[in-house]
Amino acid sequence: KLNCDGALGSRGAWLLEPYTDRPDFYGMATLSMDTVLSTSREALKSGFQVCSHAIGDRANREILDRYEMAMKENPDVKDSRFRIEHAQHLNPTDIPRFAKLGVIPAMQAIHMASDRPWAIDRLGEKRIKEGAYMWQSLLKSGAKIVNGTDAPVEPVNPIPSFYASVTRMTLKGQPEGGYEPEEKMTREQALRSYTLDAAYGAFEEKFKGSIEKGKLADFAILSKDIMTVPDKEILSAEVLTTIVGGKVVYEKK
Repeated sequence: KLNCDGALGSRGAWLLEPYTDRPDFYGMATLSMDTVLSTSREALKSGFQVCSHAIGDRANREILDRYEMAMKENPDVKDSRFRIEHAQHLNPTDIPRFAKLGVIPAMQAIHMASDRPWAIDRLGEKRIKEGAYMWQSLLKSGAKIVNGTDAPVEPVNPIPSFYASVTRMTLKGQPEGGYEPEEKMTREQALRSYTLDAAYGAFEEKFKGSIEKGKLADFAILSKDIMTVPDKEILSAEVLTTIVGGKVVYEKK
């Protein structure tokens, strides 16, 4: 994993345009883009997967540029599954590049619930609406989203992140209807981002990600059907049993 910029809260995320609430500052790269390029080249030659932390729109663009350069130099490698971790804020023109290049946006929907109320101060309304937490736009372009919780930054429990994925609301249920509701995931998309596509993002889809013959019996039993209950009930769902490799490893007492 390459750490390529900072966070939005600290104004360390690397932006194409300055921060709305600090117009003299663009954030910063925390790693040379030459290093990203050289690492990507070597990874493609050696069969390694590169995962780069990028939150700001400039960091995402610069990394996509370096990935693309390395891929063009190594055209025989067809399935590198390079990733960008977070892909939180994107310039609209870069959204379709993920699918085009086969780059996986490994995103954490819970960040929208935590950050969106104040992120508008950093980016302004236009950039928020056009490029932040763009789950549905990425999915429609053909990208595979890997969902997660980003623990320990956020709680490890995946249920709140699933809730954020399908409601675009904070964990207090605000605002009604969700922020930028057109970017919500469907429940099927959200489930897939945590299962089959998460397995794909780790080159493990042949033996993880779904319950079927020939795969590991990894699954959890919940107290509620999060695919059908009303939105407000998702957060109260609890894990009753966890099974890993066919063995019970947890049971709620």
